Amino acid sequence: MNDLRDMERPSPPSEPWGDGRGYGPISARHPLGGEMSDVARGIFSRLRLPRLLQRYAQVPVLAAFSCINGFVSIGLMAALAAVTREPFVFPSLGPTAFLFFYTPRAASAAPRNTLIGHSIGVVVAYVSLLITGLSHAGPATADSLTFPRVLAAALSLGLTAGLMVLARAPHPPAGATTLIVSLGILDRPPMLIVLLGGVALLTLQAIVINRLAGIDYPLWAPRRARGAEDETPPPPAAPGRSAVTVTGARR
Repeated sequence: MNDLRDMERPSPPSEPWGDGRGYGPISARHPLGGEMSDVARGIFSRLRLPRLLQRYAQVPVLAAFSCINGFVSIGLMAALAAVTREPFVFPSLGPTAFLFFYTPRAASAAPRNTLIGHSIGVVVAYVSLLITGLSHAGPATADSLTFPRVLAAALSLGLTAGLMVLARAPHPPAGATTLIVSLGILDRPPMLIVLLGGVALLTLQAIVINRLAGIDYPLWAPRRARGAEDETPPPPAAPGRSAVTVTGARR
């Protein structure tokens, strides 16, 4: 009887969370738990590199792909910054670029969440500088942190986190962007406009590269989950009562 029951049970999916989207548990296809191997496979297929295509899911190949991808994506932004003498590249672009190619179909990597998240971080940080009277104070260093600067940094990060949740646009690297502004590293309005322009250009790169790789990367909002991921789990049964009793009571 036990053998028959085991045969009737459906086998669990290899990636129960994020199945088919790569950012679930570690698997042979996604040894890092992200979708980078899918991006690498698509690019290798486009470039007709059969040897690399056979090894697309091996960690050394993914490491080399990640290195080259990061070099190209941020290198282009840095080159643009050097030519224009404008801050098109800044620290928080690094984690944004990694999100774009590690979990491109995750909600936090969608263009909407990226642009809205960084925009919230910039606006909130500048408002924090105005509130604390630091809009023209220049950059802060570890040995020159005053109470107003501490307040500006804490206020900017707290409000950025809260507003991203309210806007349903979580993007973790925006937390670094808001600190870059509230700490005075980039605090002039023209710089902030260029900063957001850098985010937009990197997002455009992500759209082009992920689409070339055959990834169903959104052009704006994150894809909505389908099937079992949208189902609301039933509430736990009350202590001392079975799930069957609770279900029957609802009827």
